[in-house]
Amino acid sequence: MASYYYLLSSLPMLTASAPPPFDYPTFLEMCRSSVSAATYGALEQLTAESDKGPLLRPWSAFYRRLQAELRYQRLQKRGKPCQAPEDREAAAAVQAAIAADNPLLGEQRLLELQFRQIDQLVGFHVFDDTALFGYALKLRLMERLHGFQFETGKTEFVSLLDGIQQKIYRL
Repeated sequence: MASYYYLLSSLPMLTASAPPPFDYPTFLEMCRSSVSAATYGALEQLTAESDKGPLLRPWSAFYRRLQAELRYQRLQKRGKPCQAPEDREAAAAVQAAIAADNPLLGEQRLLELQFRQIDQLVGFHVFDDTALFGYALKLRLMERLHGFQFETGKTEFVSLLDGIQQKIYRL
């Protein structure tokens, strides 16, 4: 744990509104000499859906509820029948994200919600595995959001739209 003092205090602060300061492999390399082999292995395998490790069980439960609420509201928006999730604590945040002016803004709002949840789960932990895994989760989530490329997405959208229009014209 003593090696965590330097590691965790040297990591830059992560905010939902800024791009990640470095990628996940760089983070793992920073952790390599400061954490045990078991902790390093868990960090290597970490995804947003992970549920084994410090902080991860309650995070996983929250993440599953969030995904269920997203599925429910997306299906509702399309007019498809679906059963409402039992726990709807994230309903307002998901509704705001889905109603956002553009999908990227919606993803940003969801990231802010996820960051608040991680901060709540980390609580007063500062120099331990809970803080380290909270940081790692945030970095993973940031990489997903900042992996979206506007121009690439726009090009793909135009390509899909052209394909649909060509099919319509052939009818």
